[in-house]
Amino acid sequence: MTKTPDMTAMFKDVMGSFPVDTAAMEGAFKTSATLNEKLSGVALNAVEKSTEVSSKWTKDTIAKMTEMSKAKAEPADYAKAMSEFASASAESAAEHMAAFAEIAKKVQMDTVELMMAAGKDMQEETTAAMKKASNDVQAATKKATAK
Repeated sequence: MTKTPDMTAMFKDVMGSFPVDTAAMEGAFKTSATLNEKLSGVALNAVEKSTEVSSKWTKDTIAKMTEMSKAKAEPADYAKAMSEFASASAESAAEHMAAFAEIAKKVQMDTVELMMAAGKDMQEETTAAMKKASNDVQAATKKATAK
């Protein structure tokens, strides 16, 4: 009778001959976690600034509405107050939209900067890991064929 070869033992031997470097995975995880932390910081900073702009815009609008809603002596004064409110609201909208645009521009610049830095870091880590893996495989192959 023929004995069936133990495939588990054979795979164990083969896999043991080719070491896996977990340091590369740990480095990639740390780089990814750091990038996510920085991107979250950019996003949260943008949210904070946007909230401040929105709050200021609301306060300005309420102040203008308070002035417009006061009782007037002449009917024409109501039209004048409404016209002044509309004009001031349009001006305020332009200012606040420009502030939102500046926030968005800063987020975009910060994100591009972070992504470029992360790409460079990942490229360097990948190159180093591939060189190490290649050297390890060559050494394991030489060791396996020398037996």
